[in-house]
Amino acid sequence: MEERQIIEKLLNLIYPPVCGICDKINNTALCKKCEIILNKMAIYGIDDYTKDNEKYFDKHIYIFMYEDLIRKTILNYKFGEKSYIYKTFSIFLLKNEKIIEILKNYDIIIPVPISKNRKKERGYNQSYLIAKEISKNIDIYLNNKCLEKVKNIVAQSTLTKEERNFNIKGAYSIKSRQDIENKKIIIFDDIYTTGSTVNECCKLLKRNGAKDILVLTLAKD
Repeated sequence: MEERQIIEKLLNLIYPPVCGICDKINNTALCKKCEIILNKMAIYGIDDYTKDNEKYFDKHIYIFMYEDLIRKTILNYKFGEKSYIYKTFSIFLLKNEKIIEILKNYDIIIPVPISKNRKKERGYNQSYLIAKEISKNIDIYLNNKCLEKVKNIVAQSTLTKEERNFNIKGAYSIKSRQDIENKKIIIFDDIYTTGSTVNECCKLLKRNGAKDILVLTLAKD
């Protein structure tokens, strides 16, 4: 047995894996009961923005509406120090063959970055953890370096739509144009509310040569 597998088994004994929805011990991170609940809540929305001149992305795919149990679970994931919930969402998303076949048409997946201060406070970037699982399971390149958050801003969730659009301007920068030029890109984030955050990221990507951009989120508000 490899050293990595031994360490993983020991960690599982100390910190048994749990279902991210009900918090009960479960080796797969998503118990059958909660999977049934998520299946009833999932809508797998696909919105087309190719003719929207105000959007810099072409499509948006979201799995849930941001309400009730989904809202509670995402908030726990982001702010409740429950980073393990990424496994639950990743497993559920990756079980949808239709969505996976769409994602396979893209070259790169980029998680929306968070500031260094926010990452230090939280301990992880919630979008990166799920994007990494998607990358690993469908063999799409994960680029966590080309897009960077360079400005600390007021939390978008506390602002109106107009304030969000102004607040997010200049918050991101591109580190390497050659990584994205003529590429089909997936931008991953946890929640889509007004779309101002992902739109700002996509504007930079499109202006630096990205060919086609799909926004993928867990939920839409």
